[in-house]
Amino acid sequence: MADLQAILDGIHAELSSRLGEGKVADYIPELAKVDPNQFGMAIATVDGNIHSVGHADVPFSIQSISKVFMLTLALGKVGESLWNRVGREPSGTAFNSIVQLEREEGIPRNPFVNAGAIAVSDVVLSGHAPREAIGELLRFVRYVADDETITIDDKVARSETQTGFRNFALANFMRAYGNIDHPVEHVLGVYFHQCALSMSCQQLAKAGLYLAARGTNPITGHSVVSPKRARRINALMLTCGHYDGSGDFAYHVGLPGKSGVGGGILAVAPGIGSIAVWSPGLNKVGNSQLGAVALEMLAARTGWSVFGD
Repeated sequence: MADLQAILDGIHAELSSRLGEGKVADYIPELAKVDPNQFGMAIATVDGNIHSVGHADVPFSIQSISKVFMLTLALGKVGESLWNRVGREPSGTAFNSIVQLEREEGIPRNPFVNAGAIAVSDVVLSGHAPREAIGELLRFVRYVADDETITIDDKVARSETQTGFRNFALANFMRAYGNIDHPVEHVLGVYFHQCALSMSCQQLAKAGLYLAARGTNPITGHSVVSPKRARRINALMLTCGHYDGSGDFAYHVGLPGKSGVGGGILAVAPGIGSIAVWSPGLNKVGNSQLGAVALEMLAARTGWSVFGD
């Protein structure tokens, strides 16, 4: 395998003059306070090695990357019947768009746009109090990352609750169509707390390893999902993981990935490893500007791509 540490060091050195590019997510007050001049990257390989560079040990708000872990939980709970409530197609619209939802009668286009993730949270909430559902997610993420220190940032959750009017609108809209079963404030309580998960690149790369290793965490040996389910989650990440920038990301990087407005991206190189990158400045479609550049550089230098060399 290529010298991953040397590759990471090279990417970091090349991007150091560009730190601070993009715009932090200022519509969530707590995220607006984050120093944009930070960059971290970590690779967890299926043979148990971790390589990292920059601010890879600094926890950040993973935001929508949490949707991958919630989707895994929801599929574990209700299986393929989940797709009666959420589609599997790319949206082509912004992550918080309401337009499509009306045209498609309350069925969100995929589980990674906000409306889809809110419907997934509703599924995970079933049979639980909101606090229990949040606890279930936190336990799961600690389990796949093999790290009990991962926490939820309550300040970020509060900040989102106070400003998340559009998410309230999406949830109420779906409730009107009968696609949300629980009280909207309970569902959104779960959703805002899942988005406020705080993780470093090193923790996130380890947490994503089950998707790189056919559904099993290769470090602990724990089976998380079936190989078929891991493959399907990866497929959704490739086609829908970057909202209306998903096609562009697939074109330039060629790996399944999921972004978050905290500036993080989780990417998966099946059979090889899991990559997490963080740089808070976002591009115009809400994905980490330097994070996407760094992953494109990594893919070019390693030859990693689901589309062949």
